[in-house]
Amino acid sequence: MDAQQHGFRLVEGYRVVLASNSPRRKELLGGLGIDFEVRTLSDIDESYPDTLRGEEIPMYISGKKAEAYKKGMADDEMIITADTIVYDNGKVLGKPKDRVEAVSMLKELSGHAHEVITGVSIVTKRKTVQFASTSKVYFAELTDEEIAYYVDTYQPFDKAGAYGIQEWMGYVAVTRIEGSYFNVMGLPIQRLYTELKKYGNLHSRT
Repeated sequence: MDAQQHGFRLVEGYRVVLASNSPRRKELLGGLGIDFEVRTLSDIDESYPDTLRGEEIPMYISGKKAEAYKKGMADDEMIITADTIVYDNGKVLGKPKDRVEAVSMLKELSGHAHEVITGVSIVTKRKTVQFASTSKVYFAELTDEEIAYYVDTYQPFDKAGAYGIQEWMGYVAVTRIEGSYFNVMGLPIQRLYTELKKYGNLHSRT
């Protein structure tokens, strides 16, 4: 039986919606073998209060995304939203706006550890579940030539911190990780699976 075609029955009674245009999140959720659809909205405000720190930031943003999608959701839908940040010495490194900023970010990450934090919201008409996952990523020292090659070849302008761990930069720079590798890709899939199992069990008892 093809799990992708028939769907692993994890959350019966709900149609799962991944509210993200990230191909990496789509790939990771698809790896669970559950049926889902992808839905995206444009122009969602991803700003956050400057008083927030660490895990509070992506949790807040994923919550804002969830509220935006919740307005038009059906009673039998379950919407999953996520936001990932690179957090370096108390500073958020978002998606670089251009080559100069991407190079600057990678130089900042070179030679020491930083955190990658993903906030996830699971929303239905009945309830909302939120959680965050943090991974600590250790980078080797990078040369200017290595950084220039990566930025010019891979154009990492859609990635927080200006790198994708599944790409060349991840191969040559990451010396070790404390926490979930998939979280660094953009979705802490094992934790999400655990939360969906809890949600399904709670639903079946009501």
